[in-house]
Amino acid sequence: MVEIDELLTEYSESHQHPINKLIHWICVPLIVWSLLGMLWSLPAVLPVNWAVVLTALSMIYYLRVAPGLAVGILIVLTAMLLLLALMEQAGLPVWKLALLVFVLAWVGQFIGHTIEGKRPSFFKDVQFLLIGPLWWLSFVYKKLNVRY
Repeated sequence: MVEIDELLTEYSESHQHPINKLIHWICVPLIVWSLLGMLWSLPAVLPVNWAVVLTALSMIYYLRVAPGLAVGILIVLTAMLLLLALMEQAGLPVWKLALLVFVLAWVGQFIGHTIEGKRPSFFKDVQFLLIGPLWWLSFVYKKLNVRY
């Protein structure tokens, strides 16, 4: 299995331009939240909704590839799920807001890659769709001086 540092380095190769990095810093968490929001809104077949199922499956991957970062991403994902629950309780149209944010955040990502002049990493390996949030979180860890 590839080490997390290698994956983060490879992901970083197409995220060098300061504007692209800033866009990704904003858009990566928004895409994660919006994807969870759209899944949150689907009718549940199991006792839990689809956003929780995706979170659990993602955590299996994160625990395998980066146990130290998995702790942080679990906190982030849990906060996002709690926000979705609060939004739903408040009667907000979660799926509509999530869809709008999803589209706008992806437009932002592609604008960033146009500025960068490099294709998104997930075009090479779909695994990088899951690495993006860890890349974002690795900067948070570094700022807080937390090792992963």
